[in-house]
Amino acid sequence: MISIRTSRIRIVSLAAAGLLVAGVVTAPPSSAQETPRAATAPATVDSAVPGVDEISSSPNLRQVANLPKQAPFDTSAAFGTDIAFQGRYAFVGNYDGFVIYDVSRPNAPTIVSQVLCPGSQNDVSVHGDLLFLSTDSSRSDDSCNSVAQPASEKGSWEGIKVFDISDKRSPRYVKSVETACGSHTHTLVPGKDQRTVYLYVSSYSPRAEFPDCQPPHDSISIVKVPLRSPTDAAVVATPNLFPDGGYPGIPGEKSATTGCHDITAYPAKDLAAGACMGDGILLDIADREAPRVIERVRDTENFAFWHSATFNNSGTKVVFTDELGGGGAATCNEATGPNRGADAIYDITGRGDDRRLAFRSYYKIPRANADTENCVAHNGSLVPVPGRDIMVQAWYQGGISVWDFTDSRHPTEIAFWERGPLAADRLRTGGSWSAYWYNGHIYSSDIQKGLDVLELRDPRTWVARLIQVPELNVQTQTGYLSW
Repeated sequence: MISIRTSRIRIVSLAAAGLLVAGVVTAPPSSAQETPRAATAPATVDSAVPGVDEISSSPNLRQVANLPKQAPFDTSAAFGTDIAFQGRYAFVGNYDGFVIYDVSRPNAPTIVSQVLCPGSQNDVSVHGDLLFLSTDSSRSDDSCNSVAQPASEKGSWEGIKVFDISDKRSPRYVKSVETACGSHTHTLVPGKDQRTVYLYVSSYSPRAEFPDCQPPHDSISIVKVPLRSPTDAAVVATPNLFPDGGYPGIPGEKSATTGCHDITAYPAKDLAAGACMGDGILLDIADREAPRVIERVRDTENFAFWHSATFNNSGTKVVFTDELGGGGAATCNEATGPNRGADAIYDITGRGDDRRLAFRSYYKIPRANADTENCVAHNGSLVPVPGRDIMVQAWYQGGISVWDFTDSRHPTEIAFWERGPLAADRLRTGGSWSAYWYNGHIYSSDIQKGLDVLELRDPRTWVARLIQVPELNVQTQTGYLSW
């Protein structure tokens, strides 16, 4: 996710749920823009950069709907961010709060409700009747009426917000948990007792003048949430993942490790993979409250910022992404090349504590973008094709790529879809933040353009349309049947 760091702030938590205020905005009439099959823009596979707002795609991937951002989330500063799914609903984070969509008809999504609760990035996950929201910008308090406040003030707040979403039309804010250095992202990890979930909270960028984010910050925060009493949620551990301080970085070129950016868990295999700025790590999470680092890798040649991770279905590979330029730069061009701002594919070798991450290859979209388009590897998910390793991935204004990494050494793209730049004369931040497969369609949260729904028609992926799941938090991988 975009690494925009405004002045950080922390505040003492208002523990009483009655003091937590959320603004639920009544959903406006749907303005979903369905793309009928007959009216679909002609697909193209040439290398020409599309013009402003023009669509370019491979023949096997087409847009079936777009629902633009609605007030009060329709400003250019209200970035659309990550997505979680449950049943007929998609939950999309936004720098100003979150939106609940009804996607029971993928070609005609509708807005169910919008919750106004500013605090970037508002990374989101769901479990049952609970929704969790990450706040990583310093606020005057933990309410949804807070305003920005300097991190140097001890009373400032950032961390996790918990909502009751049993009524999708009227979510209720029920709890806040302050975490050290805030919550840039979080990963939901179900407890083994089925009565608890844990949130692995990733954050970074400590400074001596920040009372609640002191260096060194080589840890994550673990929040325990009792499902029957979510108002008792609290930090139960802050494990230090980098006792030696991690990668020192190169100023202006490669990020030092001062915490983690994102973690993906595979609970059924007691594994997690962490993308931690200057390091990639493999974790044993058999003890949910005491994860252990069993392997650490660095790429001092090509990776600038270890951003996120995805396991393959069998848990024998990890795809790490490099968010070169923090998500706000044009890096999908010839000057940057194919190995920077890309994915790196690692095979997991060995067993137990002897498991190792073995680098195999890089993958980057095979198209050059304009210098007015921010483009870099970003959030994606597996397309559930048994026996194959296929992933759909967002590349900001580089669009959406579907690619096969079954052969770790020779990944190949099998489909793509993209919009042209937001402007022809300057770079404006936009594009697909997250692109995920869910129950037969690809859903993309576009920073400026709202929710896009795409349909993939390819003989290599047809079986994926038969696999249905009741809930999906992409950073919590659950696996699917294979052969």
